[in-house]
Amino acid sequence: MDIFTKIFAMTGFSNLQLGNLLMICVGALAIYVAIAKNYEPLLLLPIGFGIIIGNIPSIPNLPIGVFDTVANGASQNSVFSIIYNNVTSGLFPPLIFLGIGALTDFSALISNPKSLLLGAAAQLGIFVTFLGALLLGFLPAEAASIGIIGGADGPTSIFLSSQLAPHLIGPIAIAGYSYIALVPLIQPPVMKLLITPEEARIRMKPARKVTRREKILFPIIVTILAGLIVPGSVPLVGMLMLGNLLKESGVTDRLARTAGTAILDTCTILLSFTVGASTQATRIVDGVNVGFLTPRALSIFFLGFFSFIVATAGGLLFAKLMNLFLKDKLNPLIGAAGVSAVPDSARVVHVYAHKFDPDNHLLFHAMGPNVAGVIGSALAAGVFLSLFK
Repeated sequence: MDIFTKIFAMTGFSNLQLGNLLMICVGALAIYVAIAKNYEPLLLLPIGFGIIIGNIPSIPNLPIGVFDTVANGASQNSVFSIIYNNVTSGLFPPLIFLGIGALTDFSALISNPKSLLLGAAAQLGIFVTFLGALLLGFLPAEAASIGIIGGADGPTSIFLSSQLAPHLIGPIAIAGYSYIALVPLIQPPVMKLLITPEEARIRMKPARKVTRREKILFPIIVTILAGLIVPGSVPLVGMLMLGNLLKESGVTDRLARTAGTAILDTCTILLSFTVGASTQATRIVDGVNVGFLTPRALSIFFLGFFSFIVATAGGLLFAKLMNLFLKDKLNPLIGAAGVSAVPDSARVVHVYAHKFDPDNHLLFHAMGPNVAGVIGSALAAGVFLSLFK
C-alpha cells in the first residue's frame, strides 16, 4: 500500500481540484469554438490547449508549469516558464506587431486621414473601462492593464499587463482574445441601436489612389510623431511601422515575408499557448489566491465586455458627430471599426451595411479606422506605461 500511495502521489490526480477540472473544460470549449465555429482559431486553439496544460497539477520537486521555478531547494526553471518569461518581459508582443505591420496596408488610412479620428474615438472604451476598474477596487496599474482590453488588441493588452500587472496577464489575455473572437456577435446589436437604416445606406466616395512615396513616408512619420508625443508607445508603434516599412519599401521583400509569416506565426503560437497555460484555477502568491477562478479575475471579463460595447458606441457616435460638419458624409458604421480587431471589425461593418444596400461596399473605408485603432490602442498603452510604470 505504501508503494501504491507513493505512486499515486506522483500523479496529477493527487492534487487535482474541482477548479482544475472546470478550467480544463474551459480550455476544451475554446478549442471547440476555434475548430467548429472558426472563431479566431489561430489564437483560441493554442490558448485553449494551454489552459488544459496549465491546469494539470504538477507534483513537488518537478517543475512543469509556467510558474514552477523551484526544485530541490534550488532555482530551476521549467521549460514552459522559460517561454513564459518572454511574455512577462514584453518580448513577444512587439515581435507580433512587427509581423502585423508587414501584413498591413495603411492605404485606407492615408487616403482618408479623417479615419484617424474615428480610431481615436473608439479608444473611449479603454479609458471608461480604466475608470470602471478603479471603481471596482483595482490598483491604477491593474486598471490600466484591464482598460486596454477596450482597444480590442490582444498583443497590446498582453504587453501592457506584462509591464504593469503580470499577475493579471492570463485573465486579461483570455478576456481580450475571447471578445475579439466575438466581435461579429457583439458589435451588430450596438450598430442597430445607434445607426438608422438611412445612415447605414450612405455611400462614400471612392478613395483616392495612394502613391508609393506616401506609403514609405507614412511609417517613418508616424514613428517619429508617436515617439515624441508618447515615448512609451515606441516598442509597439515602432515595431508595427518597421514591419510596414519592410513591406512598402519594395527592397526588403524577404524580410517582410519572414516577419509576416515565420516570426508572426512562431510568436503567436508561443504567446497564446503560454498565456493559456498561465490561467491556473488556483494560484497562491503571498497567501493570496491570484488564480483564474476568483471574483477579481472574473470581473475582468465583465469589464472587457463593457469596454467593447463602449468602444463600438464611441466610434459610431463620433462618426455621426463628424457628419454634422462634413460636406461629404461618412457612413457612420465605419466608426465601429475603430476598435483594433483587424480586419474582423471592418468585415463586420461591411457585412452589416450589405443588409441595407447590397451594393454598398464599405470594407476598404472601414479599414481606415480599423488600422487607426491599432495605432490608437498602442498610443493609449504608451500613456498608461508612462504614468504607472
